[in-house]
Amino acid sequence: MSEETNFPAENQDADKVEQDHELNSTIPLSGLYENWFLDYASYVILDRAVPHINDGFKPVQRRILHSLKEMDDGRYNKAANVIGNTMKYHPHGDASIGDAMVQLGQKDLLIDCQGNWGDPITGDSAAAPRYIEGRLSKFANEVVFNPDTTEWQLSYDGRNKEPVTLPVKFPLLLAQGAEGIAVGLATKIMPHNFIELIDGSIQVLKGERPNIVPDFPTGGLADVSNYNEGRRGGKIRVRAKIEERDKKTLAITEIPYGTTTGGLIESVVAANDKGKIKIKKIEDNTAEKVEIIVHLAPGISPDVTIDALYAFTACETSISPNTCVIIDNKPHFMSVNDVLIENTKQTKALLKKELEIKLHELQEKIFFSSLLKIFIQEGMYKHPDYENAGDFETVVVVLNRLFEPFFPQFYREILPEDYKRLIDKPMSSITRFDVAKADEQMKSLEEDIKQVRKHLKNLTEYAIDWFEHLRSKYSKGRERKTEIRVFDKVEATQVALANAKLYVNRAEGFIGTGMRKDEFVSECSDIDDIIVFRADGKYAVVKVQEKVFVGKDIIHVAVFKKGDERTIYNAIYSDGTTGTSYIKRFAVTAVTRDKEYDITKGTKGSKVLYFTANPNGEAEVVNIQLKPHSKLRKLTFDQDFAEIAIKGRASQGNIVSKYPIKKITFKNAGVSTLAGRKIWFDDVLRRLNADERGRYLGEFDGDDKILLVFPDGSYEFSSFDLSNHFDANILRMEKYDPKHVYTAIHQDGKSGTYYVKRFVFEDQPIGKRVSFINDSPGSKLILLTNGQEPVVRIDLLKGKTQTPETIDQPLNEIIDVKGLKAQGNRLSFHTVKQVSLLTAEVDLAEKVRPAESAPEEKEAADTVHTPSQDADNGQTDEVRLEITNPDDINLDDSGQTTLF
Repeated sequence: MSEETNFPAENQDADKVEQDHELNSTIPLSGLYENWFLDYASYVILDRAVPHINDGFKPVQRRILHSLKEMDDGRYNKAANVIGNTMKYHPHGDASIGDAMVQLGQKDLLIDCQGNWGDPITGDSAAAPRYIEGRLSKFANEVVFNPDTTEWQLSYDGRNKEPVTLPVKFPLLLAQGAEGIAVGLATKIMPHNFIELIDGSIQVLKGERPNIVPDFPTGGLADVSNYNEGRRGGKIRVRAKIEERDKKTLAITEIPYGTTTGGLIESVVAANDKGKIKIKKIEDNTAEKVEIIVHLAPGISPDVTIDALYAFTACETSISPNTCVIIDNKPHFMSVNDVLIENTKQTKALLKKELEIKLHELQEKIFFSSLLKIFIQEGMYKHPDYENAGDFETVVVVLNRLFEPFFPQFYREILPEDYKRLIDKPMSSITRFDVAKADEQMKSLEEDIKQVRKHLKNLTEYAIDWFEHLRSKYSKGRERKTEIRVFDKVEATQVALANAKLYVNRAEGFIGTGMRKDEFVSECSDIDDIIVFRADGKYAVVKVQEKVFVGKDIIHVAVFKKGDERTIYNAIYSDGTTGTSYIKRFAVTAVTRDKEYDITKGTKGSKVLYFTANPNGEAEVVNIQLKPHSKLRKLTFDQDFAEIAIKGRASQGNIVSKYPIKKITFKNAGVSTLAGRKIWFDDVLRRLNADERGRYLGEFDGDDKILLVFPDGSYEFSSFDLSNHFDANILRMEKYDPKHVYTAIHQDGKSGTYYVKRFVFEDQPIGKRVSFINDSPGSKLILLTNGQEPVVRIDLLKGKTQTPETIDQPLNEIIDVKGLKAQGNRLSFHTVKQVSLLTAEVDLAEKVRPAESAPEEKEAADTVHTPSQDADNGQTDEVRLEITNPDDINLDDSGQTTLF
């Protein structure tokens, strides 16, 4: 028999209400996920990944520094001990603390390291924490800490206090840089130069807006033209510093930020294996400084290899900055200049707070010293009422009455605590009280107060002095390491080595690198574009592939060079509608890949009768044979392409003949019809160009060379190839004129004597370095000019009394033109102190060559000019043909004159 339990009705109603409440307060799973994810994201952003703008630290870094200060006794502490102490504040394990501490130490600013802390340049990791030691640097102790201005909070377990942020009086965030990945956002702040940050802060204090750019500890080169002040969307291109040791050897002496020597070497080896570059071997000689030696394969250009290293390896990388910081417990995206402004304002505010604290402490010292002096001088400690006072309350009443006449002397009200300090003074110190010494001390304190008040009144100047102090004390060895440059864009197709072979099957219309049984065309790289011309007049540019169909009856195929204005195509074609043949010359500089274009007018049945591609605009002479026709008496004539103007690729061309052509044969080669190439030197990029950027060097053609003179008194020649690299230590760069006379003043290293010589630079093979001054150690070039009648001002010391005298001396009067190796004549028999040039230089870029006599033209018996319409611009072109027999001219049925 079962027992039945009956509950009161009111209890059942209460249970139902409670169930309904639980049902209504239940949060669905989607809501939990939304809230919890947002909480987690906020936690990662605020407490782990993103630095605070005030001190530039992430929480783990701040806690490490707080622990180092807590443990600081002037001696080194084991990193393991610091990590253990930091775990009181950071609840995320020792591994994250150890990694963060090593990163702080490697930045060489806040932690004085001892032992193997690793090397970010080579990628070597630090030794175990039990083996390495560290302590706060002098800079950190002076700049980062001040317990009086620090805002404190309880640690995660409530047992200890830790700083909310540290009172850093320096733009530390920008000096060290920061990188972190949170949930939903990331930060990437570049490191900046210590001295430039100080200069920028001083600019801010003077009311100017700063403009700072990154400076990387690895050195290298950086193009910050798209830095965008470190905001999102900006971009920095960083490059390794590559030196040309000789024509067979390159040396990488600085690497891009964010790479390691090992990673860079791996990328070079990988590029070599893929055929992008060609090297013999690579050596890593890195020790205290980076030195990676790249040995080039025979016949490989060092200049092209440098460009290829930038194009295909980690020698050039791109960095996208993203300045995100915590302000008022929220992430903010800012520019680095705005961060510097905020940091400077923060520093100024902290300096003001420190001055106010110092002023208060000085006032308190004077206050108590005055209190003690009056207490002793007035004999209050012997007053009967004071001696008979039974308790502290009575003492306070008595002392208030005794001090009442002196209240106006004090800057604040006297509190019972002040009286407590007085009565706690031992009688021995009261009896030995020295009034004169006390007055002297108070006078010194008053001077200090006066000085502090002056600083508070002139707070901006005080803050500037603070930054000047930091610069004078800590800037040694912190000069800029990264060279700011503007990079030209390296076209990969222009520097890629020919690591493949191009083949063609003309009849079937296939090209490719895998068709080894077909006709070989040329070497190419696997990233090249190929231009193909067909007999029907169609042409296109396609990407190189193993095998690709481009159309039957191929007449020309070659590697396409974008922007190439020097390759000129000579063509004769017949129009499919009228049968008229046309002649044209054109260049193809830019096309859309895989789109077909046409040499002809595009009519059905048009075909190319003659076609050549000329790499330097050569214009040949061809013989044209016409098909027999009743109206023609002369069926063959010569056509010189030099008479045809180079026009756009879409131009119709000039009429050759309205009658069918039987055959066109090559008669003789011509010369280039293109003018010499005008070359400029860009001092920023330190590269040659044909885009009118920089200093004009002149018009170059054929075997022309560039003369390079170096400060050590040597010279060499360079070609005018646009891929050439030039170092910054070039004294003179100009077009070489083998007949131009130069004048040099040089000092002999052995005797110290100054000599003057006049000479012409002798022709040498390109790249061969030759000295034109004395070879004795210590010899140096003082002055070099290309002026034709140079005059110099010489500061002399004459006679035994060494009397100063200045003379203007024409150098032509001292010596005639002699050989390159001649020492020259002595500049002066007196002591030479200084030499300066007074006359102008000659601009060899504008020096005109002697005009060559034109060949005599053969007079024609008669000439006929036949107009033809140009499809480009509607203008009439002329084909000037020489007629020796008037019978060659026929009249057609319409009465119009027709050639052949």
